Amino acid sequence: MFNRFVINPPVFFGAVSIIAVFLLIGIVFPGRAGELFSALQSSILASFGWLYLLAVGIFLAAVLLFSFGQFGRLKLGPDDSEPEFKYHSWVAMLFAAGMGIGLMFYAVGEPMTHFLAPPTAEPGSIAAMREAMTVTFFHWGIHAWAIYAVVGLSLAYFGYRYNLPLTIRSGLYPLLKDRINGPIGHAVDIFAIVGTMFGIATSLGLGVTQINAGLNYLIGLPIAPWVQLPLIALITAFATISVVTGLDKGVRILSETNLVVAVLLMIFVLIVGPTADLFRDFVQNIGLYLDTLVLRTFNIYAYEPTPWIDGWTCSTGHGGSPGRLSSACSSPAFHAGAPCVSS
Repeated sequence: MFNRFVINPPVFFGAVSIIAVFLLIGIVFPGRAGELFSALQSSILASFGWLYLLAVGIFLAAVLLFSFGQFGRLKLGPDDSEPEFKYHSWVAMLFAAGMGIGLMFYAVGEPMTHFLAPPTAEPGSIAAMREAMTVTFFHWGIHAWAIYAVVGLSLAYFGYRYNLPLTIRSGLYPLLKDRINGPIGHAVDIFAIVGTMFGIATSLGLGVTQINAGLNYLIGLPIAPWVQLPLIALITAFATISVVTGLDKGVRILSETNLVVAVLLMIFVLIVGPTADLFRDFVQNIGLYLDTLVLRTFNIYAYEPTPWIDGWTCSTGHGGSPGRLSSACSSPAFHAGAPCVSS
């Protein structure tokens, strides 16, 4: 019972130290920190944005090959193991962990932003409308799930097949062997914890600002830090209770409730909105998404450079929810008026 609270000192204190340094820089020098991180992000994307898109394309191809190839039916646990939860429960938990607040925040915000400031089309035109929906589908489509799947497969396979710890370092076992238990493994886990922490912080910030804006609209509650801080504490408390009570009693119930509410919201919009137009547009948007899938996967705008690709596709992690590793809040697109996206 108490083993679940045992920590790995090098990883724990290393990650806490790095997070504390970034936190102190942000608190003491907020303006300067924003400029510094923005410049650093722009430099990284300018030099390695191509590598990012290429890696995501490779992830997607690999996951599709695994899914439809001979390994598609390989169990991630022992050969005689059976699923612990029902299929709909797994779908609910994956949806809650993968999409999260990002989807609710950007379901309308992102396509409207691209409609007014598209990558290549004339703003506000029919072409911009098509491009906005295509880009939004691309950012929230199968590419994001491919990234999740690569990490999830490595954790599950080496955790339950090789009985290794459920940490990111375990996925490197074929390359590092027993060296995953040394400094290299510690560094990998520290990097993963720091990236996850910053991703969750960004998503939490998006959720809190959205809740605060909703309360302001409904009951006139001011949009201010003294309102947002208690909201952060309340949301964190619910999340902590959910995790501590375990997958079956906490995460599963919360995820299923979340999915039910999301489906009800979708049905509500579908019924009270222009139903026929929504169905018609949905069919065409699926076609546009599939038609441009390969091109957008590798389109870095090499011959016509644009800050849009760095401010959105490369910065959003092909989506925008917990577990993604960066944020576009400090990107040129954000300072030009586009909303930030966690990744």
